[in-house]
Amino acid sequence: MTATTPAVEAAETLEGRPVLDVQGLTVTFRTEVGSVSAVDHVDLRVAPGEIVGIVGESGCGKSVTAMSLAGLLPRTTRVEGSVRLEGVELVGARASALRGVRGRDIAYIFQEPMSSLNPVLTVGRQVVEVLQAHERLSRKEALEQAVELLGLVGIPSPRERVKHYPHQLSGGMRQRVMIAMAVACRPKVLVADEPTTALDVTVQAGILDVLRGLRDRFGTSILIITHDLGVIADVADRVMVMYAGRVVESATVHELFSRPQHHYTAGLLAASPRPGHHAGTHRLQEIPGLVPVLETQPDACTFADRCPAASERCSTSAPPFAALSGAEQPLAPSGGGPVEHRVACWHPRGRAADPTRQERR
Repeated sequence: MTATTPAVEAAETLEGRPVLDVQGLTVTFRTEVGSVSAVDHVDLRVAPGEIVGIVGESGCGKSVTAMSLAGLLPRTTRVEGSVRLEGVELVGARASALRGVRGRDIAYIFQEPMSSLNPVLTVGRQVVEVLQAHERLSRKEALEQAVELLGLVGIPSPRERVKHYPHQLSGGMRQRVMIAMAVACRPKVLVADEPTTALDVTVQAGILDVLRGLRDRFGTSILIITHDLGVIADVADRVMVMYAGRVVESATVHELFSRPQHHYTAGLLAASPRPGHHAGTHRLQEIPGLVPVLETQPDACTFADRCPAASERCSTSAPPFAALSGAEQPLAPSGGGPVEHRVACWHPRGRAADPTRQERR
């Protein structure tokens, strides 16, 4: 009988089974210089109707984690671990089975709509193709649904917009078209990879409102990937912080922003602009050093060379992903059991990790 990890025990207290259950996800790329571990033993659970944010600087493994969920990585990539969608294993599934999952059960909003949309097809036709790929609809029925979807995501005059090409729309409107395509079949999980990149603040707020509205209307679980902590604070219920392919901290948004325990998380927060701080009087704090090379994943803390609290132990052994005692917060969407604040650090800030509640790496 397989032992249950503390993270699994905590997730089981949620109401019902998680819609997405990822355990021990490891992704390795083959390169000319050898194998590169882009994702190293990532665990992730998303409850129905929950919005989970994954945050970290470029190259930390956020997008690779998301792409591996539905088998969107190159065939030469080695994916290990388990990805279960409502109990159905996706790692190792046949290509035909994964094609049925993509767009219908797991849908994606990519960060650059102009490169994701086909420039020679109208946006209406592109939404219609998604609907006809997964639903038994005539072209007329699919077109009517496309008009409804464009209206649902806040595009004005949707019956006219379905005739437009991507270049005729603004960046914000193109992103809304991408969202309409993603939610066309009411997916169980919506993965939004940097959905507000290159958008101004007003348009960004509108896109986030659309995502929240879709969650509330359809009960869709959302996995939002970003380097923007402001987006996470605005829309997410729970957040995971990744560094060098590993999850280093996980907590509810309120808990993480008010009491960050990993020194990398604290560095990200200190490097973010804050209201009332002016460039002339408040200099943003940078994180010293460089992100480690990922050809090999050392049995040590990957942040040790950049951490102000690092000790010799940090450079010789990897810290377990341990729960912090007394740091439980309720999960907003379900109102169910507690969500633990967990951190992979030998010297967490302000609290001691509970050594009796650890995950195996």
